[in-house]
Amino acid sequence: MKKHVSFILIALALVAASAALYVLHYALFADAHHIWIYLVSDIAFLPLEVLLVALVIERLLARHERAQLLRKMNMVIGTFFGELGTRLLGDLTPAVESRHEILPDLAIQADWKPRDYRKALHRVAEFDFRVSADRLDLAALKATLAGRRDLVVMLLANPNLLEHEHFTDLLWAVSHLGEELQARPSLENLPPADREHLAGDVKRVYKELAAEWLRYCRHLQKSYPYIFSIILRTHPLQEHPSATVT
Repeated sequence: MKKHVSFILIALALVAASAALYVLHYALFADAHHIWIYLVSDIAFLPLEVLLVALVIERLLARHERAQLLRKMNMVIGTFFGELGTRLLGDLTPAVESRHEILPDLAIQADWKPRDYRKALHRVAEFDFRVSADRLDLAALKATLAGRRDLVVMLLANPNLLEHEHFTDLLWAVSHLGEELQARPSLENLPPADREHLAGDVKRVYKELAAEWLRYCRHLQKSYPYIFSIILRTHPLQEHPSATVT
């Protein structure tokens, strides 16, 4: 309410100031003819001014603000991969039965162009990531997710992530997998149907994780090539990851 009152007072003050200046102009020059000429001219220009300010300048400002927001979100995504995401990629990849069919398409290279990332993302979207329940170390996975639960909850609470639907879906998938594992007192001697259920949850996580990892690498290659360099050398989707520069 106070904001509306302040806005009305400011508007009235500006109108009064304009009227006072017109009165002063007439008192000094006694020339109503020119006053009306300039008044009508200013009113005629007003629609163009609205067009310039509302449709051009505001769009430029909105684009700049969105770029800043995306930059902040990518910093958050970088925290996720640094603390959990990259490790999950390494831990879950051996459980993907068909990994040898897809890993070559995910092995990012230093000379990748935007079209290479688009091709890889399309491959991930279309690929059937069949996960073998027998290759999952559920106890180790449970411990990993439990140790980073606070991180996932903190990221989900970040309001900026509402603009990044893909990453939010990944966080929900990771959070759900952690809850499924925590809900079971023991992960030994699970019925085959239950292990297949957990394998389905892992498949969901891995598919979202692989796609988001590609988007993150694309951002790093463009904006932070020095960070991209070590990601390129150490990511777990290659045969012999090593930080050593050769």
